[in-house]
Amino acid sequence: MFLDNNPTNQRLETRLAETIAPTLEGMGYELVRVALIGRDRPTVQVMADRADGAAIAVADCESISHALGAVLDVADLIPGAWTLEVSSAGIDRPLTRPKDWNRFAGHLARAESATPIDGRKRFSGIVLGADDNAARMRLDDGTEVVLPLHDIRRARLVLTDALIAATAQPARTN
Repeated sequence: MFLDNNPTNQRLETRLAETIAPTLEGMGYELVRVALIGRDRPTVQVMADRADGAAIAVADCESISHALGAVLDVADLIPGAWTLEVSSAGIDRPLTRPKDWNRFAGHLARAESATPIDGRKRFSGIVLGADDNAARMRLDDGTEVVLPLHDIRRARLVLTDALIAATAQPARTN
């Protein structure tokens, strides 16, 4: 989960994630990210992966949307009207979990920390992996940086030819 400047949104996004994750897991999906966008009629953005590693299809998003819409209606965590938006994480996906940092080791990413690390908050470089506490990147100048996971505001893969090739689905044969 990414940090947000608004502590109320942080708490609500955490509660939303805790509420919907068990339903997703029961359906064979994993929660990648929950974001609450907007004020008057907020949008709950949910990014998910299939637990089996296969690509998410439109039908998956539709199934997830129906199930999570019902769960969120019953939980009644968001006052007033809201919109639910479900998607796959995509190729240039956010890096939100240690497993994402490890899966995409060797690929280019950009990250931003909430507090400065060695005098800076923005980083660009090659993903080196992560453990339960921190992610590592090799920066463009060759130095390595350790980013505490709880301090990462946002991190995202950069769309490159190498990333496209690595995430391409094999052609189906009949």
